Amino acid sequence: MNEKIVEVKLRDGVKALGGVAYKWVSPGNAGVPDRMVVLPGGVVHFIELKREGGKPTRMQKVQIARLRALGADCAVVYGLAGVETYLIFAREVVRHGISAARLPEILH
Repeated sequence: MNEKIVEVKLRDGVKALGGVAYKWVSPGNAGVPDRMVVLPGGVVHFIELKREGGKPTRMQKVQIARLRALGADCAVVYGLAGVETYLIFAREVVRHGISAARLPEILH
């Protein structure tokens, strides 16, 4: 399964929760996560999407570590199963107004 299908599943799932999943590009900053998810209540997650079996590049790992060091919530999400796991987490965040819940670093 390619990454594009995984991205569409994430985008549509976040939209169904009342949020947005912006495609994030930052010229001159290689390796930034694919999506910046903003959920109701102002919760922001940075999501690097990978197909099953994919691996983050060295620069992606650097950028994720940099964002996490700044207190940002970032995760690498693998395949459709990972997106489903993320959406369950996000649904609970929205349902219960949890702004301090931390994402696991990796979701499969």
